[in-house]
Amino acid sequence: MSSQAARLVVLVSGSGTNLQSLLDAVADESYGARIVAVGADRVGIEGLARAERAGVPTFVEKLSDHPERDAWDRALAARIAGHRPDLVVCAGFMKILGAPTLAAFPVLNTHPALLPAFPGAHGVRDALSHGVRITGCTVMLADAGVDTGPIIAQEAVPVLDGDDEAALHERIKTVERSLLVETVGRMAREGWTVTGRTFRFGRPGR
Repeated sequence: MSSQAARLVVLVSGSGTNLQSLLDAVADESYGARIVAVGADRVGIEGLARAERAGVPTFVEKLSDHPERDAWDRALAARIAGHRPDLVVCAGFMKILGAPTLAAFPVLNTHPALLPAFPGAHGVRDALSHGVRITGCTVMLADAGVDTGPIIAQEAVPVLDGDDEAALHERIKTVERSLLVETVGRMAREGWTVTGRTFRFGRPGR
């Protein structure tokens, strides 16, 4: 793997299916990125096992190990910083990141709806309840709000007759995995700029 490849720290909280898609992608040198560490907020999860099987260093920073949320925020940011990432990717990470991490690194996140519609923890359920015929997924840069950061990429997923939350979410997750891999690769290879809320691929001056 080229030493010029973008350095990724991936954060997980569960099974790590998005992480696995990224692990598969970085095996190709032309992808332009490498995963230098996988972090989690809990032990004993499949996401960490996937990283370990791939030979990627892991770390765990549990909220319960700290007396207050601010202390956890600072500790997590320090653990991430130790791996000198160019980009932090939340791949099913179920904690809201605090200011120490958001201020120090560009952080990528995904959401199972077409933002700004249906933000929050129940995007799929809310879309179904609202009766929309098209929903989808969003890849964005994280900020201090809940699903309010600059939007990078989106892809639509139709709502089918008879869909329940589980069926719709599974189809969204399939699309989300490929969109995340494509987006991270483009950011690694092409760079990016953000002006206000507008994200553009490409390095400044090009």
